[in-house]
Amino acid sequence: MAQRLLLRRAWTLSAKGIRPLPVYRATASFSSSSPPLLSRTSRASPLPLLRTPRRGVCFNVQDHDDFTERVINSQLPVLVDFHAQWCGPCKILGPRLEKAVGKQKGRVAMAKVDIDDHTDLAIEYGVSAVPTVIAIRGGDVIDQFVGIKDDDQLDSFVSKLIGQ
Repeated sequence: MAQRLLLRRAWTLSAKGIRPLPVYRATASFSSSSPPLLSRTSRASPLPLLRTPRRGVCFNVQDHDDFTERVINSQLPVLVDFHAQWCGPCKILGPRLEKAVGKQKGRVAMAKVDIDDHTDLAIEYGVSAVPTVIAIRGGDVIDQFVGIKDDDQLDSFVSKLIGQ
């Protein structure tokens, strides 16, 4: 019965000639000072829809050797986000950290370490609660915090890491 009603509504809308909503695409490149201009296009347009700007260098640590190569031996300062899939505050902090790192335009990297997969790294760096964020520059721990911070605190934490 419900399927018949749904089909009848779809047929009625198509019979009335109701057109789909227009799709908008960017006509100018992204810049930090102004939003992109939008223009109306048809649904059949082969041009790409709005793209999000690149967020910077962010990667998941695969194993201890990967951590050593990409974090300890990195030329860039690195924020290491120790998190867990089951952690609610980690799910809130992760995107905020990515945003703070993205504002630095490639001057800092971000490594994500799942403590359930890499318990050895969590023990090595004394992680006893998640989320824990550790700032590493030249292989040395510069600073760290546990828990959630607001956006201003994260920006100042990242700025301290890169030496501003």
